[in-house]
Amino acid sequence: QVQLVESGGGLVQAGGSLRLSCATSGTIFGSSVLGWYRQPPGKQRELVADIRSGGRTNYADSVKGRFTISRDNAKNTVYLQMNNLKPEDTGVYYCNVNDPPRPWYVYWGQGTQVTVSS
Repeated sequence: QVQLVESGGGLVQAGGSLRLSCATSGTIFGSSVLGWYRQPPGKQRELVADIRSGGRTNYADSVKGRFTISRDNAKNTVYLQMNNLKPEDTGVYYCNVNDPPRPWYVYWGQGTQVTVSS
């Protein structure tokens, strides 16, 4: 069983910064992908960024140049540094782990609210 616990959300003014953390426990495979998704109000959940164990990253176009995802394999923790936040970044942010060779291996955190005021 894998557990993901997010922290670091909150209310911030436009242009501000927040850092999200996701602590994982349980079995994380070397091929696992750790990522952050968000669900804006009234919209579907969308990928924000993900990172592989070798450090390769992938970002949504809307956050490129503003957000940075990083991973501490020793601590089994993934971070999302969010700079120059915009009101459209508002939503519930979810941590995710999945493992492409194992389609059944998909886990989600409980989510953390990020609200950016204009």
